Amino acid sequence: MITEEAPEIAPAPAPAAPEPPRPAARRRRAWDEVPRWQIYLPLSVYLLFTLIPFYWILLFALRPAGSTSLVPWPMTSVHFGKVWNERSFGVYFQNSVLVGVATLVMTTVVALAGGYALARFDFRLKRGFMLALLCTQFVPGALLLVPLFEIFANLRMINSLASVVIAETVFQLPLSMILISGFIRNVPYSLEEAAWVDGCNRFTGFRIVVLPLLRPGLIAVGSFAFVHAWNHFLFALMFLSDQGKQTIPVGLNTLMSADSVDLGALAAGGIVAAVPVVIVFAFIQKWLITGFSAGAVKG
Repeated sequence: MITEEAPEIAPAPAPAAPEPPRPAARRRRAWDEVPRWQIYLPLSVYLLFTLIPFYWILLFALRPAGSTSLVPWPMTSVHFGKVWNERSFGVYFQNSVLVGVATLVMTTVVALAGGYALARFDFRLKRGFMLALLCTQFVPGALLLVPLFEIFANLRMINSLASVVIAETVFQLPLSMILISGFIRNVPYSLEEAAWVDGCNRFTGFRIVVLPLLRPGLIAVGSFAFVHAWNHFLFALMFLSDQGKQTIPVGLNTLMSADSVDLGALAAGGIVAAVPVVIVFAFIQKWLITGFSAGAVKG
């Protein structure tokens, strides 16, 4: 009797050990493959093109009169003393500071009140009012000269720094109100409601809760208003006729005549006019980096 042997069953292979996960392949984007020099070279050319005018102003302001050297050596401060003392730039600087600070305060206060109303209250024709504010930004300042001059003449405010401050404030208000209303919308309304539950009225709740959170926005709006009032030439030229009440932009214009131009004095006056603006913009940049919206919510 022949018996068939049962076929041997091969043992099942042991399960393979799981492979360690491989790092995901990074897909290099097109701009990741650009060589570094192709990025730095255009930036360097642009930086050089931007800094050359500033170096040229410093060169004329610091080198002696009649010198043709491309290096301001030996340096001199004669041109600064000339524009500050002989050309009354000390008076122009003081007037510009008064106009700029007054414009900053008035623009910030009025825009804060108007921006709060736009952000927290609903009223008829609100969208039309916002559209009108935006449309005013397309109106050149030169078109406002005749009506503003007539108004200030009737009010006997011509040749007064107050007329320039009012004109600058009116010119800055629309955009400032729109910006501040956006900052206020970023502050949760529930924070004000919590303050009202604790016994605060609307004004106290706004002052205690909302106003500290608006600090980045207020600094930015006020700084832009100051810089615009500092640099604006047209209103000061038209509304101020007394030399003792003129501002720095008008003072720079007096350094140029039809016969000759004192390049050293003009360059020194330009540096005097630019230093406060550079400082203000350096201060603004810190707040712009942190972010308006994030700063308004975080405080």
